[in-house]
Order: sequence, then C-alpha cells, then structure tokens
Amino acid sequence: MKLKLVCVGRLGEAWLRDGVADYSARIARYLPFETIELKEEQGDPRRRLEEEGRRILARLAATAFAVVLDERGRQLPSAGVAELLEKHMVGGTAEVVLVIGGAYGLSDAVRQRGNLLLSLSALTLPHQLARLLLTEQLYRGLTIIRHEPYHNR
Repeated sequence: MKLKLVCVGRLGEAWLRDGVADYSARIARYLPFETIELKEEQGDPRRRLEEEGRRILARLAATAFAVVLDERGRQLPSAGVAELLEKHMVGGTAEVVLVIGGAYGLSDAVRQRGNLLLSLSALTLPHQLARLLLTEQLYRGLTIIRHEPYHNR
C-alpha cells in the first residue's frame, strides 16, 4: 500500500519543515510515502476553496481511499489510526491519500469525495501544524501495528 499526503501550501517555518521531514522519512521505512504540495490560491475565499478543491481532486485516483482532514470529521485515538492503516494494508488497498486543505479549509466537493472525514482535534489548528501532527500520528500508527516501543503501551 502507498500513502500519499496532498496538502495546500508550503510549510513556512523551519521547525515545521524539519519535523514533517523527520516523520516522513520514518513513515517511508514502512510504506512508500509521497507528499504533494499544491499552491495556495490568493483572493476571494470562495474562489480559493473551489480552485484548491479542483486541484486536490485532480490528485485523487478514483480507486484511492481518501482521508480528508476536516474539523467536522470523526476523531480517532492513535490506536484507531493504526487500525485504519492496518485494515487497508491487509485489505489490499493500493493507495490511501490524506488531504489537508489550506487556510480557508476545503471545498464541499473534496469533503464529499472523502471516504473518511477525520478530525485531529476539537481545537482549531493551523493547517501547517495539522500536517506535522498528522505525519506524527501516521508514524505512531505504523509503530503500533509493528508492536514497536514508540507508542509506549
């Protein structure tokens, strides 16, 4: 199974870039992992959402299982993230794509395409910080599957 992260915008701070790069490299030890950064649109928020949404959808294969991060989504504990990953690994899913929108969120079309709407927290998080948290949780989930000591349980 391949993991792909499709996100809007680049990471602005060095500490975020370093953290995401570290967890991305760790994830790649377990599964092929690719990050696709899409340009953040400027101007009217409604137009931004629609254009960013169009470009996100163009990156989602019809057969991919899409996990869309959204504040209205379902929250999972770390063990639940591991169960989700393991289910798709064992079930033969070719590609799981995780989607993080830009500063104004996601279009309705992207939410509707999602096979799972996932919320990382009840708190509102900046999309760049959400990217760091998501990559850490993906890595944690993979270590849980392998019964490695990172999760400490």
